[in-house]
Amino acid sequence: MAPPILKLDDIYLSFGGAPLLAGASLQVEPGDRICLVGRNGSGKSTLLKIAAGLSEAQSGEVFRHPSATIRYLNQAPDFEGFETVQAYAEAGLGPGDDPYRVAYLLEHLGLTGLEDPRDLSGGEARRAALARVMAPEPDILLLDEPTNHLDLPTIEWLEGELAKSRSSLVVISHDRRFLEKVSTATVWLDRGAARRLDRGFGHFEAWRDEVLEAEELEQHKLGKAIEREEHWLRYGVTARRKRNMRRLGELQDMRSRHRGHKGPQGTIQANVAEGRESGKLVIEAERITKAYGNRTIVAPFSIRVHRGDRIGLVGPNGAGKTTLLKMLTGQIEPDSGTIKLGTNLDIATLDQKREDLDPEDTLAHYLTDGRGDNLLVNGEQRHVTGYMKDFLFGPEQARTPIRNLSGGERARLMLARILARTANLLILDEPTNDLDMETLDLLQEIVAGFNGTVILVSHDRDFLDRTVTSTIAPAVPDAPDGRWIEYAGGYTDMLAQRRGALEEARKAEKAEKAKTADASAAVPAADKGKGKLSYKQKFALENLPKEMAKAEAEIAKREARMADPDLFAKDPAAFNKLAAELEKLRSGLTRMEEEWLELEMLREELEG
Repeated sequence: MAPPILKLDDIYLSFGGAPLLAGASLQVEPGDRICLVGRNGSGKSTLLKIAAGLSEAQSGEVFRHPSATIRYLNQAPDFEGFETVQAYAEAGLGPGDDPYRVAYLLEHLGLTGLEDPRDLSGGEARRAALARVMAPEPDILLLDEPTNHLDLPTIEWLEGELAKSRSSLVVISHDRRFLEKVSTATVWLDRGAARRLDRGFGHFEAWRDEVLEAEELEQHKLGKAIEREEHWLRYGVTARRKRNMRRLGELQDMRSRHRGHKGPQGTIQANVAEGRESGKLVIEAERITKAYGNRTIVAPFSIRVHRGDRIGLVGPNGAGKTTLLKMLTGQIEPDSGTIKLGTNLDIATLDQKREDLDPEDTLAHYLTDGRGDNLLVNGEQRHVTGYMKDFLFGPEQARTPIRNLSGGERARLMLARILARTANLLILDEPTNDLDMETLDLLQEIVAGFNGTVILVSHDRDFLDRTVTSTIAPAVPDAPDGRWIEYAGGYTDMLAQRRGALEEARKAEKAEKAKTADASAAVPAADKGKGKLSYKQKFALENLPKEMAKAEAEIAKREARMADPDLFAKDPAAFNKLAAELEKLRSGLTRMEEEWLELEMLREELEG
């Protein structure tokens, strides 16, 4: 076994109350791929900061190999003093590091390097911070929520980049699928202590449940042993006093261990406060469009959203997901087309930017809107501290300013407020950011079991697969052009349908190419030395524009049919057939355009 390059042993840290870390340990060896998991507030980020040397423990040992380089990705990067993103990223390089790697990373992360750090969005700030910590290829990468605010293409690129990196990794993330792909070991931070499983995150939840069951059984056995000893103490035959005193001491020790046992943190107890039933048709959008300048955000798009639908919106950052979401809910007017909202709609919205939070507000004031100590939940009056307890906030936190909460606790607080309000249409924009696994599980259950309608934007593939009934995605995933398509099922279903359509298109294109090659082989090549076009070339030059116009008409016809939002649900085979035909027609049109251009250039050359 290789010697560790980073070791934290018996780390203790307390901020006055119960210790945050009590005997926690973490060991990193060359080649390790560790995911650090635990509830919000369990001390994951704090332990990572201690490992990076940015915070100090009150006791315990910290060893960092003298020659090891460590880079830490902070959830809130500090851009103070940097004029450009490139200057910020290059500041992370050490002597001998390759400066061209900064340019490589910025390009793949969708940044030019010339951006002003003060104007960056949340996603752009996270990308810049990733470029800075990854550029030196350090011995250890400590990544705190690296996928927050990143779009799916960037997350998938990051997975591949980390897979080929020589750096050892310690990663905190709420993204299950990301952790499954990058981790080979799991450290579980629970009640101040750390347990290690030398297997990736995919095996964590089953192992955690086994550990908790064994712990519960041990406590049950201890309770029974105490009962037996107390019975002996009351009714047992008097033995030698010295022996009795020893046994009495052992009983006191067992009682102390039993009383002092701190079970796992409880689970959130919450249900959405469902409002009146909405009309059957919730939203009807007919050929809506939106553009900013020369950039098309939404090309003609139509959809009918019915009561009970759970729709996910996916796509790269900047593709227009939030714009489309706001158009569908009537917050933004389309440039053209119509949107009709159904009857009896009670809308509750969770905004990705958490703009609803005033950092100086207290938890109790935020939850009650300043209307005393009670709030109405599902038609019943609840005291705010009791309702807070359902979301794992202690009564002492009622007067705590929101600025003191972690990112995960803020997300949980906003969730508590949303769920207290009656609603039959939930609008969730990046709801999974900063949530721990257990809260994510609760949110999945709420969304999946909600009797109303849900429209959500998310980059969490696992969350989408577990919750939505259909997925809206850009027609061209790598270069969105404003065209959106609704697919049945979750994210994985959407990918499968895309692959099926592309495979059909490839087969059709291959058959067309073979047919063209056979036809070309049967016709003698034109004699260019004659100084004029052959009869075949002249015919093609005259007739190709007509064929191109015909192909364009066929393309428009199929695009119009595919715009029907109910087509896939009613006839998926017809939808896939149309998609394949569309790809074939577009490929054919491209070939005709290229052939016509070549012939036209040849004609001009011969005549000139």
